[in-house]
Amino acid sequence: MTGPLALLFALALTFAHAAPLPYDEKADAKADVLRALHAAQAGQMPVLVIFGANWCADCRALDKALSTGKNAELVAREFKVVKVDVGNFDRNLDLAARYGNPIKKGIPAAVVLSPKDEVLYATRLGELADARHMSDTGIYDFFKGVVQAAKRKQ
Repeated sequence: MTGPLALLFALALTFAHAAPLPYDEKADAKADVLRALHAAQAGQMPVLVIFGANWCADCRALDKALSTGKNAELVAREFKVVKVDVGNFDRNLDLAARYGNPIKKGIPAAVVLSPKDEVLYATRLGELADARHMSDTGIYDFFKGVVQAAKRKQ
């Protein structure tokens, strides 16, 4: 009996120290986007909306990559960020549709909005749907290109 108890204890410790999930499943996504747009107006920064879900390994990998190193510096310098939970493709679909349905080809998906709520960039082809296999440099290069594309549209 000690074998199963030891395994259960080890699993409990693993989950106790696991990273927090990146998507707040109870958040009011529309209100979060509005708050980010208001903050963006004050700082004249675009808003980066990341659509994803906690069950999605690629979404968690992208969140981790954007939270560290030069990726975190780039995102903090260039964007106000909002993470929107899409659940099992049954939450916040109206918000995704409003911005051109970037989740159609997979999550995570990204949309960059001007402070006036205009789409400056959106993933359309599932560009980030394989984020767990992208290197940190690949993610950096992708978002550096997003920044440049958004600036050209402003």
